[in-house]
Amino acid sequence: MRMVDLIEKKRDGKSLTKEEIDYIVTAYTEGSIPDYQMSALLMAIFYVDMTDEEITNLTLAMANSGEVIDLSSIEGIKVDKHSTGGVGDTTTLILAPLVASVGVPVAKMSGRGLGYTGGTLDKLEAIPGFKIELSEADFIRLVNESKVAVIGQSGDLAPADKKLYALRDVTATVSSIPLIASSIMSKKIAAGADAIVLDVTTGDGAFMKNLEDAKRLAQTMVRIGKLANRQTMAVISDMSQPLGEAIGNSLEVVEAIETLQGKGPKDLEEMCYALGSQMVVLAKKADSLEEARQLLEEALHSGKALEKFRQMITDQGGDASVIDDPSKILTAKYEVEVPAKTSGVVTKLVANELGIAAMMLGAGRKTKDEDIDHAVGIKLHKKVGESVTEGESLLTIYSNTEAIEDVKALIDQNIEIGEDGAEPPLIHDIITE
Repeated sequence: MRMVDLIEKKRDGKSLTKEEIDYIVTAYTEGSIPDYQMSALLMAIFYVDMTDEEITNLTLAMANSGEVIDLSSIEGIKVDKHSTGGVGDTTTLILAPLVASVGVPVAKMSGRGLGYTGGTLDKLEAIPGFKIELSEADFIRLVNESKVAVIGQSGDLAPADKKLYALRDVTATVSSIPLIASSIMSKKIAAGADAIVLDVTTGDGAFMKNLEDAKRLAQTMVRIGKLANRQTMAVISDMSQPLGEAIGNSLEVVEAIETLQGKGPKDLEEMCYALGSQMVVLAKKADSLEEARQLLEEALHSGKALEKFRQMITDQGGDASVIDDPSKILTAKYEVEVPAKTSGVVTKLVANELGIAAMMLGAGRKTKDEDIDHAVGIKLHKKVGESVTEGESLLTIYSNTEAIEDVKALIDQNIEIGEDGAEPPLIHDIITE
């Protein structure tokens, strides 16, 4: 095959075959197709689109470009969850123990975060001693014994995706839905899950800014999953304001603990029930989403889910006493209140800008090599639709430096108070087909 012929074929609106896509992914990963030719193909895909069959074949080729994890020795149906990202996205910390506490095996491989705050691994490493690097044998043993373990993603997982994403980033092709869908799903399939639950976020703090694009992405990934013999569901959730109240690693761990105690933010708890119910149904532990939700509510309010989190922390070498004494990880030197300048109702909290403010404090990283300050971040006291009086605290900044004028200025520019404001819907749609 000649790459130039395949570029021309896609440019002219024709579909690539499985054999052609396999050749492209293998040859590019091995280095025999140069970046300039792959860039041309990516741009053709960006403009021409791909069929469901093409996207599925691309996904499987990328998944098979490196290590494919075999989780068959774990008893039961393994369900993975993926979020397309957002601000204050603490759900995995809650979902893993919550879903495991009703008997669903959660064998979760996560990555580190770029941008606003750390990824799931960074949050877990805010817990003293927590080990995210485990051997495959220990990982499987823990899931069989305790039903849950969360570890770092293997470096050999979907290497084609790593190369392609880096190229998309510098060729203005990141926002192509076929390329986004295949990138996400290739890693999920390579990670060995039997079924996949997707949280596709939309709004100011999400990658997909408008609802129609988010729906198309969710529907595409659900179809890919099913064509690849993985049962797949998706929730389209709102990220026009941060989810929950905490933005920052230690703050989000504490928020997860509070949620598992039944004392967390209601929007975060509701999101965990929505995603968790899908995970329980796909694992065949309940026949309906309603039955699954009832199981999860009982597990949370009885304390079973919190005890499962305690067990998970202990199993992975962490200090589980942080559950009883959160002050062990809330160690920022300074806590600065940001008061409301007027009375009224909060009408806007621009999620991505508040996330950038947290990143400026050190809660996130701009490059993969940057260190994260686990202690810093922002804790919201008011959300959209809530009333506030002049001088009342809108949020608290947790910082390890007093030089935060630029952070405060960015926050001031991105919180609006007016006479009337409605709370945005938390969940826009649920995609099961």
